[in-house]
Amino acid sequence: MSDRIPMTRAGYDKLRADLEQLNNVELPQILDRVASARAEGDLSENAEYQYAQESRMHMEARIRALRDRLSRAVLIDPAQMPRGEVAFGATVKLKDLDFGDEEKYTLVGAGEEDYDEGKILFTSPIGQGLAGKKVGDQVAIEVPQGTVRFEVLEVGYTE
Repeated sequence: MSDRIPMTRAGYDKLRADLEQLNNVELPQILDRVASARAEGDLSENAEYQYAQESRMHMEARIRALRDRLSRAVLIDPAQMPRGEVAFGATVKLKDLDFGDEEKYTLVGAGEEDYDEGKILFTSPIGQGLAGKKVGDQVAIEVPQGTVRFEVLEVGYTE
């Protein structure tokens, strides 16, 4: 997988807002808790201090991860993607060839994924496996649970 992360302007802005929230609101609150716990004395047996430090480290890791994603972002306009084949921003209706179920996915960028709504990352195994496919194509995609087989029934784009 490429080190570049495709996303729309909306996805980029959402991740940027999440980063601002973490940096300007949540991290300062945790740092205040660390300082308060430190003021209570013996740090070796101070559970509140240890918990606050773990929270700080976890928050700083989340901030680093968001900064990394934003630094590797490549903004893509789905309106400029080729029509008639699966590409970034496409909504794809699929038939599961093993179970006969129909599924619908929209291939989105980082910050826009919502698995409950069928919005999956374009960089996911399913997204990458569907890239370039057309209506009528069949595909077998390796996922962590095994191999899934689909037939592409529809490819559409929302303007």
